[in-house]
Amino acid sequence: MNRPLRRMALRIARAARRVRLVRDRRGTVMIEMAFCIPLMVLLGFGGIEMANLTLAHTRISQIGLATADNASRIAIGSNLSLPRIREIDINEVFTGAEEQASGLNFATNGRIILSSLERNEDDGQWIHWQRCYGNLDVESSFGDAGDGATGTDFPGMGPEGAEVTAPVGSAVMFVEIVYEYDAIAFGDWLGPRTIRSRAAFNIREGRDLSQVYPSTGVTPSTCT
Repeated sequence: MNRPLRRMALRIARAARRVRLVRDRRGTVMIEMAFCIPLMVLLGFGGIEMANLTLAHTRISQIGLATADNASRIAIGSNLSLPRIREIDINEVFTGAEEQASGLNFATNGRIILSSLERNEDDGQWIHWQRCYGNLDVESSFGDAGDGATGTDFPGMGPEGAEVTAPVGSAVMFVEIVYEYDAIAFGDWLGPRTIRSRAAFNIREGRDLSQVYPSTGVTPSTCT
């Protein structure tokens, strides 16, 4: 091949390579993925976080209902006397709540406040006693043990205008739960998330309401 033809062949080959390079779009997909993957990861973990937070709300609500229900069923005694409630019985109710809260680290991040709402001698509402489980440093939002011991000024327990009240000759097991949610991945963005729940059950049958009876070798789960 003479020299002019060789030069022309080389120009044609170079031009063909340039055309193929321009038409080759395989790298475009990699660039798009590089931009999309962080967003996909963010959305994926965000969905997991929201699902976990929703599940935590549901579990805390169920723990509150179960605790109030179990406390309302305590009936230790005989046919010769009214059933009594003992410190060991209350601790066993909290043991059940602890099992139900498995995986939530509830003992550190939460607190259950169990109150016995009764009527005083003046027929007013009265928080006779309270017991607590969990190390979170919070107090009841609706009253402390001894509130309403006399008179009729104490309205009951619960949000203003929707207070729960104890019927005559009976008691209500009122439960408050406070739990500090521990975020999986977005703790700094979400900030602290405090979950609160409450539940109340009338006691299931007549009960000796005079006191919580001590149990040998059992430490009361006081709120202090």
